[in-house]
Amino acid sequence: MKYILSFLFILHILLPVNAQSDSPKFEFRAVWVATVANIDWPSQTGLTTEQQKQEVLDILNRQQQLGMNAVILQVRPAADAFYPSALEPWSRYLSGISGKAPEPFYDPLQFWIEECHRRGMELHAWLNPFRVALNHRQPLAGNHVAFEHPEWILKYGNSLYFDPGLPETGEFVVRVVKDIVSRYDVDAIHFDDYFYPYPLKEDFPDTTSFALHHRGFSWENKADWRRENVDNIIKTLNDTIKSVKPWVKFGISPFGVWRNKADDPRGSDTRAGATNYDHLYANIIRWQEEGWIDYTLPQLYWQVGHPAADFEKLAHWWKSHAYGRGMYVGHGVYKSDSVSEIKEWARPGELPKQIRLLREIPEITGSAFYSSKHFNRDLMGFQDTLRMSLYKNKALVPPMPWLDHQPPFPVDKIKKRGKTVKWKTKEADLELDKPKHFILYLNRKGQPLNPVDTEFIHVILGKDETKFRFERINQKRQKYEVRVSVLDRLNNESWLSEPVILRL
Repeated sequence: MKYILSFLFILHILLPVNAQSDSPKFEFRAVWVATVANIDWPSQTGLTTEQQKQEVLDILNRQQQLGMNAVILQVRPAADAFYPSALEPWSRYLSGISGKAPEPFYDPLQFWIEECHRRGMELHAWLNPFRVALNHRQPLAGNHVAFEHPEWILKYGNSLYFDPGLPETGEFVVRVVKDIVSRYDVDAIHFDDYFYPYPLKEDFPDTTSFALHHRGFSWENKADWRRENVDNIIKTLNDTIKSVKPWVKFGISPFGVWRNKADDPRGSDTRAGATNYDHLYANIIRWQEEGWIDYTLPQLYWQVGHPAADFEKLAHWWKSHAYGRGMYVGHGVYKSDSVSEIKEWARPGELPKQIRLLREIPEITGSAFYSSKHFNRDLMGFQDTLRMSLYKNKALVPPMPWLDHQPPFPVDKIKKRGKTVKWKTKEADLELDKPKHFILYLNRKGQPLNPVDTEFIHVILGKDETKFRFERINQKRQKYEVRVSVLDRLNNESWLSEPVILRL
């Protein structure tokens, strides 16, 4: 039996992690929590500290019940902070006043991290790199960097932005990210689709910064200069993140279309009015190919069969640009509504169909849903479909072997007393080798254990939980085998322990 289990474990490592599986062991299952304009949290400005905390707990408990294993929390929506910062003021979306700290004081980001990790969920800190204010008429806090460096700020439409053409603004964004990674136990840094803003009728007003810092680009190639500005900050951010904490991931959730095929033979069979490359100056597939980011999460907020941007066609296009890195897909759960004028979104089967479609594509290993608040309303049974079928069994965030592929030390000692199992692990010197979670596998004695099959995962525990008491399973008190494995920060899994036998 020992050799059979070893073979199965090796097979589990070698097989694609989600190929054609109804319940993959490794699958990214995330939800975006938007704070800008109080979209998801806090539900309104001016809530008390306790009310804000209770809303956090309500969101996390709900998402945990649905089977999510990650939260993408917007911690810097507009050159502000949902945490104490010496670089930027407190966000107006907490109190209604820019620069005002929570009263009584608490650290929202730290609270979210602790509560996520308590539930075995990752926290991806979501930042907007260049947005300063949604509305230029909104007053900024007196200590805002815009007053110290007004030359960094551009007005475009009704909004304010940092000028991406100035080296100083890129350096400032890098300082903000480095500060977060240094002080907080975040699992990832996450950017969405907003780099250069979506175009208006007038051109983005960066003539001065282009004249000062054109780097040899001609006026006719100004678009390439803008793309290089964004390329430079992405590469620098990744280098900075990894220099501080090599295990912190860097992910981007771009608009769902890189380029249309009509503009580039490498593009997708779409007719999108705006694209990452041409309008947001974000050459996202280069970042993935160069290894400057760890995952791409395109926002495919269209239905299967959309005439201009078909979800299925786009999923297969993006799979070809994984380049051995993480590739997940964002779903527009906000569009699901029984009264929608688009027939696909008015039917209950669209979102489940999208998830099942992705599970047939080995290069795509998970999903994220925009956004959290929509799980509070009638989604035509989608919540039940997740809880009772698609996400019924637990799943782990996929490993990232380019960051670390070394499994942690296995359980050193395991023993039982009554219905309680206890274990110990070896001390590890490197942070990447230290335990982050423990998996307890359970099977009836005589029943072959398949560690790939999530039906055998009984529970996933945190790093400080080194014992577990089992409850009675049936009245016959049959014999069960319990094995424990160790997960590190990047979900590399150790060998399973030898089994202990319990009557349950």
